[in-house]
Amino acid sequence: MIKTKPYSLFGSPSTKMKFLRSKFYLFCILAFCSCGKSKVHSQNTKADDKVAIAARIEPVISKEEGVIEIDCPREGNATTAKLKALNSLKNRSGFPLATDFNSKITLTSLLEKGDDINRWRNESAGKIIGYVREVKVGSVETANCKATEKDLRDTHIELVLKPNSYEKNICVVIEVTPRIRKIMLAQGIDWSTLMLRSKYLGRWVEVEGWLFFDSEHSNKAENTNPGNLTNWRGTAWEIHPVTSIKIAEKH
Repeated sequence: MIKTKPYSLFGSPSTKMKFLRSKFYLFCILAFCSCGKSKVHSQNTKADDKVAIAARIEPVISKEEGVIEIDCPREGNATTAKLKALNSLKNRSGFPLATDFNSKITLTSLLEKGDDINRWRNESAGKIIGYVREVKVGSVETANCKATEKDLRDTHIELVLKPNSYEKNICVVIEVTPRIRKIMLAQGIDWSTLMLRSKYLGRWVEVEGWLFFDSEHSNKAENTNPGNLTNWRGTAWEIHPVTSIKIAEKH
């Protein structure tokens, strides 16, 4: 009788070893590619997150949408790095999220006596209630490329803790900017200085917006230059820009 060897897929042992080795190499290659894809995906996700955060702070809105059509750049026409940085904060057009608000910020806490330079942060948002003592067109400034047209300048609003507060050094200044005014206009809401004055002057209001330390006026604020006879505000901290304003109950 003729004996036959059992059928083997691999043939000789050396062939089997070659086959197993090739499978091992293939596995390593696939695993490496998979890790590379995960790493790329992770990097892309982080980049997307950064873009999303940037978009929230300064949304990209095309001129075709008719929302922001301002020739003046965010830093205005300032020539120094410090002033450019200040103007960029003034001209923020992203609206704060709920997580941006500091619940400790009130009109009373903003006016609390003492050096307040480091009391708050420009990155925080605030919601305050106050009595509107004054509403007027803001000055010509580099933040708005020294525009003279009223709608291309800020609206300057003064809030006080109670009516009949006439002392100049006890108010908080809030500002409506041309960028936010354009955004509101696209929603059918008139935030011109004339409208804001007619609607809110002599009324209690609730205001929301970004906190901003106006260092250019810190020498005219009671908290940072106490006792100065020419002070015309209580603090250099402002709500600037204002992103919401509405009538409030008597505080």
